[in-house]
Amino acid sequence: MTVINTLSSSLGQIGNEANIALAKEIAETENYEAIIELVENLKNKDKKIQADCIKVLYETAYIKPKMIAENYPDFLALLTNKNNRLVWGGMIALMTITDLKHKEVFSKLDLLSKTIENGSVITIDCGVEILAKLNKYKAYIDKSEPILIEQLWKCPIKQLPQYMEKSVISITSQNKAIYQSIIEKRKPECDKNSQIKRLDKVLKKIDDL
Repeated sequence: MTVINTLSSSLGQIGNEANIALAKEIAETENYEAIIELVENLKNKDKKIQADCIKVLYETAYIKPKMIAENYPDFLALLTNKNNRLVWGGMIALMTITDLKHKEVFSKLDLLSKTIENGSVITIDCGVEILAKLNKYKAYIDKSEPILIEQLWKCPIKQLPQYMEKSVISITSQNKAIYQSIIEKRKPECDKNSQIKRLDKVLKKIDDL
């Protein structure tokens, strides 16, 4: 039996319970044949199967990112797909493997930037995390950080705490001033105390660098 037959849609399920269980099994058994089959079926004529496949792929990568790392070209290709589910699914997959394939991901920075600019909330969320991961490398930061900074300045205020939390991994004593400035200048926009508390927590981490 192929893995396609065990997808949620193939089983007639509405939720993702079967997809998540399948991903766990694939990761635990390191079933690379299943990964190949799932990637091939990202082009299946049935959009439900496409959606299930990308779901299983990135759920597998949450557990063992190395299992889908070599398929990065397939996920990059999804960023220009007309099916938005595959676009943000591709971004999640890329987010899980950026640390393993940072050179390859950075080489498509223009595509990533365009995708983030025109993307859904999930696409932007993942894009911010990808940029933050790239910013950890001196070779990339001059090009990747300006894109991240732009997102931090213009994102809806409800997203800012999450985005600042994601950005912390690449903030150092050398570049912390701009992040401190963003928090201080945008904090008055907050309409919830929880947002302010999260930003203050990030600010303290940055101040201590």
